[in-house]
Amino acid sequence: MTRFVAPSADEHDELPADTPGERTTAAAVAGGSRSAGRPFRDAAAWSIGGLSFLVSALFLAVNLAYNQWNFIPPVDDAYIHLQYARQIGTGHFLQYKTGDPISTGASSLLYVLILGGAYALGVQGAAFLPFAMTFGALCLALTAAGTYRLGTRLVGRQAGLFAGLLVALSGPLAWGATSGMEIAFVAFLLVSLLLVFTGERAQSRFVWTPLVAVAAALTRTEALLFAGMLGLAMIWHVIAHARGTRAAWPRVIGRILWIGLPVYAAGAQYLYYWSVTGSAEQNGVLAKSLLHMPAVYPLEVADKVLSNFRIFLDAFTGLSTQDYVFPGALLLAVAGVIGLFRRFPQWRGLALAAGLGVVLVLASVSTLEYSDIHHMRYVQPLMPILLLFGVIGIHSAAQLFTGGARRSVLVGGVVVALLFTVSQLPAWSLRQAQQAAGIRDQQVTISHWIKGHLPRGASVAVNDVGAIAYFSDRYVVDLIGLATTGFATPNLHGAGSLYEELRHLPQQRRPDYFAIFDSWSVHGLGEGGLFGRELITFELKSPAFSHTTIGGLSACQAARTCNKVTIYQADWNALGSGAEPLQAPNGQIRDRLNVADLRDEERHDYQVIPAHQGFQPETHVKTVTGPDGGDVVDSGRHVIGGESFTFHDLIPHQPLTVMARIDATEPEADEPTGSRAVQVEVNGKVAGIWQFDADPRGWVETTFEIAAELVTDSAVTIELGPLQEFLGPYPDYQSYSYWASQ
Repeated sequence: MTRFVAPSADEHDELPADTPGERTTAAAVAGGSRSAGRPFRDAAAWSIGGLSFLVSALFLAVNLAYNQWNFIPPVDDAYIHLQYARQIGTGHFLQYKTGDPISTGASSLLYVLILGGAYALGVQGAAFLPFAMTFGALCLALTAAGTYRLGTRLVGRQAGLFAGLLVALSGPLAWGATSGMEIAFVAFLLVSLLLVFTGERAQSRFVWTPLVAVAAALTRTEALLFAGMLGLAMIWHVIAHARGTRAAWPRVIGRILWIGLPVYAAGAQYLYYWSVTGSAEQNGVLAKSLLHMPAVYPLEVADKVLSNFRIFLDAFTGLSTQDYVFPGALLLAVAGVIGLFRRFPQWRGLALAAGLGVVLVLASVSTLEYSDIHHMRYVQPLMPILLLFGVIGIHSAAQLFTGGARRSVLVGGVVVALLFTVSQLPAWSLRQAQQAAGIRDQQVTISHWIKGHLPRGASVAVNDVGAIAYFSDRYVVDLIGLATTGFATPNLHGAGSLYEELRHLPQQRRPDYFAIFDSWSVHGLGEGGLFGRELITFELKSPAFSHTTIGGLSACQAARTCNKVTIYQADWNALGSGAEPLQAPNGQIRDRLNVADLRDEERHDYQVIPAHQGFQPETHVKTVTGPDGGDVVDSGRHVIGGESFTFHDLIPHQPLTVMARIDATEPEADEPTGSRAVQVEVNGKVAGIWQFDADPRGWVETTFEIAAELVTDSAVTIELGPLQEFLGPYPDYQSYSYWASQ
C-alpha cells in the first residue's frame, strides 16, 4: 500500500482522486473524484467548453469579415477532405473523382468518413464547409472540457481549471479547429484516450480505452503512435494487477489481446490499401517523407529530422520569436511529467506513456520534408497534452513552497501563462482570416475561373489539388500524387519523371490544361513542351500566404514564384519525340534505357552512383530543335559521379554500340576536361574511356564501342564512373537516353 503525507489545508484541491486501497483526504474526494464522476453536471466543464466554442466562433466571425461573409478555410488541404467526404457521401468510396481508382490521399480516414456521413444525411452545398468548421469548433470545446476533467483527475480541480482555460484560449488550436481540417478532432480523441484510461486504470481492466484508441488510429498515423505507447502502459498495468491478484492467465492474455485493437485496426486499414492500390503506404507519406527521396542518405536524413525536431522544440518552448505557446511551456511540461511520475505512483504509466508518446509523434512528423507546414498542423493535436503537463509542471514547482506561497506560485505562474495565451489570440485570428483570404484570391478564384471558362469534361493537371477539384466540376490530375495514385514517387524524383508518368497515362486521361505554380515551370516541367498557349495568370497580392510555415517562408515563397499560378493549354504534339536517336544507329537497336522513366529504370536496374553523399539525382525535361526543325523532348537526370544500368535482349559475342544522349556540363576555364569523361566498365571489366562533348544548344548524341568478347550474355551491366576514384574533378552531366545496337 502506498502511503501519502497528509496535505496542508491549502492544497486539498490539488490531490488526485486515488484508487481503492490508496489513502486520500475527504477534501480531495470532494474536489476531485466527485466532479470527475459527474461529467454532465460539472458547471466548470460546461463553462470551459462554452468559452472555447465562443473563441472559435469569434475566429469564424473574423474569417467571414475578411471574406465578404463567405466561409473559406485558411488551407487548401481542407478541400481535399471535403472532396473525399463528398465522394463517400455519394457512394464513391475513396475515389477522389468519380471513375478514379481508389487512392490513399485521405490522410484522416475516420474524419472523412464522418464528414461523408453528414453529406449523405443532407449537409451539402454551401453548408458543407461551415459544418466541417463548426464540427472542429465543437471538438475543440470538448477537448478543452476534457482537458479540465483530465487535469482534475490527475492532480486536482484547480490545475484542471487552469489547463482547460489554456486550451480554450489557445490561438493555434482555435486556428486548427476552424481550418476545416481534422486537427481538433484528433486532439479530442487524444484527450479522450487519456481520460478514459484514467477511469479504467483502477481495476486494470481496459475495455473502452482500446476502442477510443481505434478511433484515434483510424484518424491519424501520429495518433496511432501515441495510442501504441499508451497501450504498453495498459499492458503493464494488466500484468502488474494480475500478479497482485493471481488472476487466471488466459483471462490476462485475453485482456492484452483486446488492448491490441488499434494495431489490428491500423493493420486492416493498410492491408486494404495494399489490396486495392498495390501499396500499403498512404500517398501523403509517399509524397512528403524524407525516407522516400530518390536517394536516401541516413546521416543526411537524420540531420534534417533533427533540424525539424528542433523547430518543434523551439516553438513549444515558447522562447523563440513565434507566439505558439507561453514561454517555457515545454520545459514546464517535462517537469510536469517528472512531477506526476514521482508524486503520484498510480499515474506513472500514464506519465511515461504520454511523455514518450509525444516524443515519438514529434520524431515521426520530423521525417516529413515540410513537417512544420501550416503552423505545424501535424502536431497541433498534441497541444492540449502539452498545456496540461505544463500546468502540472507549475503545480509541481509550487510544491517546493509551503503555506500561502505555494498557492501564490501556482496561481501566479498560470496567470502569467494565461496572459501570454490571451495576448496571442488577436494575431492568430487575423492570421487565419488573412490566409483564408489568400485561399479565396487564389485557389477558390482559380477553381471558379476553370469552371466558367474551360470546356465541360476537360481534364486539368494541378499541383494544389483541393479547391480546384472541389469547385471546378472538372477532372483533375494531381501531379503531387496525393489524390491521383501513381504520381507521388515521380514527383519526388522531379519534372522528368512526372513527364514520363504523364506520358504513360491513357490518352483520354491526359490533362488538357495545366494549372501550375510558376515555381514548377522554373524547375523544369515547362521545359518539356507540354505547356502550350498561356490562358491566364493569377497572382496572390495578400502578404499572408496559406503555405507559410512556422519556420519561415519556403524557397518559392521567398522568390515569389509560388504566389503565381498560370493556366496553360496542354500541348502533346512533341510527346514521345525523343524515343528514337536523332542519328542513325550502328546496327539494329536491341534495347533502350529511358532515363527518368521510373518503370524503365527499374527494368534496367538503373542507379546513379554519386560522387558525394547527399546529392539528389533529380530529373528534368528538355526540349531541343531536331534536324528537321521540330521539337524533340526527352527527360533526364543530373549525374555527378556515374551511373550503372543493364541492357537486355543482346546477341552474345557480338560487338555492341552504346549510343548516349548526353548534356555534358561545360567545364570552367581552369577546370580539367576530365569532368566530361567517364570510365566505362562492362560486367566489372574496364572497357575504355568515353569522352563526352558539350553543346550549349542542348544535348549531343555520342557512341561508345564495346568489344565482342565483353558481351558474354544476352544481358550486360555497364557502369560509368570517374577516371580516378575519390579525387575530382568528377563527371558532371545530364543523361537522357541510352541505346544498345548490334
